[in-house]
Formats: sequence, structure tokens, C-alpha cells
Amino acid sequence: MPSQVHEVLIDMFRGRPSLAAELLDGPLHDALPPYDEAHLASADLTDVAPTEYRADAVVTLTRMGEIVAAVVVEVQRRVDKKKRRSWPAYVATLHARLGCRVDLLVVCPDQKVADWAASPIVISLSQSTIHPVAFGPAQTPVITDPETARRLPELTVLSTLAHASRSNPIPLFEALFAALEAIDSARAGVYHDFVRGVLPAASRKLLEDLVSTTKDRYFSDWARQQHAEGYAEGQAEGEARSLITVLTARGIGVSDEARAKITGCTDLEQLEQWIRHAAVAERIEDLGGSLAE
Repeated sequence: MPSQVHEVLIDMFRGRPSLAAELLDGPLHDALPPYDEAHLASADLTDVAPTEYRADAVVTLTRMGEIVAAVVVEVQRRVDKKKRRSWPAYVATLHARLGCRVDLLVVCPDQKVADWAASPIVISLSQSTIHPVAFGPAQTPVITDPETARRLPELTVLSTLAHASRSNPIPLFEALFAALEAIDSARAGVYHDFVRGVLPAASRKLLEDLVSTTKDRYFSDWARQQHAEGYAEGQAEGEARSLITVLTARGIGVSDEARAKITGCTDLEQLEQWIRHAAVAERIEDLGGSLAE
């Protein structure tokens, strides 16, 4: 079953197809033909043969409406010899379908896997060879400039993950916040949770402390909003626990349904009102609001 890391990395290319071109034409320095737009194409690479082949993502680059190049994107988190045997089929099938240059881009969170994936795949004695373009931590640029981060948000996320173990990762985190501010809030939330979930504990704490304790340096509006929402959520959780403690201490029964309403409430005013009523209530229904229903 694909992991969260695998799915989020692929979602980056599905949500921003131009990322494939940005990697090939930028950090990997592989000259692409001139193009105007990048589009997500069908990842189903099954041909007439009965075996089904499906890549993680396929991106086509177009110029004046004509496809000039295509990129097969694969996320690879571990060494898998069987998977390497399928990659030439992906490239050949897409080339036969589109009749244009096809690159194989293998994104690897682990550098050892990237080194393995980058080795040529020889498929015949006549020098027919597939050369995967592997993108790992060593190929990931260090992005600390906020303007660059806003222009390349997905690459900034990858930069944060690849280089967070540096002695001073704070500039990386500041660039990350700038990148998250440049995209829609739903996608920013996915990337933020993804980074927090993947970072080592020490780096994650630095990331969280950066927003919560530093007041006199630049932070994006998005980062401040996330901190404010997290603080409010923590307050609500604390009020809910206090309310249940008061009810329990006074011998007032709390049903599972009432407990769920209390712990699920994020309205601080409502929680505070319930706590005031709990001081004199005899039953859970005396608190009023939805608890009286």
C-alpha cells in the first residue's frame, strides 16, 4: 500500500505539473525543448500487451498547443529491481503514443535509492539504454530566499525535507512559510502537515518554536494564522477537559454523546458558558445549549 510520503510527493506533480519541468530544467540541468505549458496526462501506460503498466504521474510539455516532450514521474522510496524492469516499458509506450522525447524522472527521498535509480538500464546488446534521471536529497537545491520559495513552492517543500538536518535550518523554515503563503490554504495545509510528519523530532520542534516564540522576525501571514489556529484549538481542548473535570467532581453523569459534544466543541465562549453553568448544575441538561437536547 502506498505510504503518505509516496502519495503526497505524487500529489505535488499532479497539482503542479510544471514541477517536473522545473526539476529537469533546473536542479538536474537537463536541457528541455522550449515549451509554453505543462499538463498532467494519463498515467495509464498499458499498450496492447495484457500486462498493465501505470506510472505515478505523466506530464506533457506543449509549445503552441503541440506536445514537444513528456516526463514519466516515479516516486521510489526503496530499491526494487522489479520496478526498474517496468520503467523502460513506461518510456517506450509513451514514446510510441506521443512520438516525442520522453524523460524518466525518479524522485527518491533517500539518496541511496536515488543513486541506485540513476544507473542506466541496458535492455539490449545494441546499446539500447534507458537513463533514469534521479532526484534525491543531493540533487535538491537549498532554498532560503522567500521570493524563490513563492515561485517554486513544491521545490521549497522538498528543499526543507532534504536539508532540515543542517546546523541552522531556520532560513529553510522561513522560506517554507513564504512558499505556503503563495498557494491555496488547503494545499498549504497538506504540505505543512506533511513536512511536520516527516521531519525528525528535533527539526520539527525547531519549526514549531520558530512560530510560537519569535516575535521580531519575518513570518508569513499563513504561518501566523496556523499558529493562532493551533493556539485556539489548544485552548478549546483545555476548556473541554476542565468542564468534564468539574462535572465529574460534582457527580454529574456525562454520557458518551455529551462527552463527544464537549470535546468536539471549538467555540471558547460556549465552553466557558458551560463551565459557569456546571458550577450550579444538577444534571448535564442544565448546562443548556446543545447539551440540553
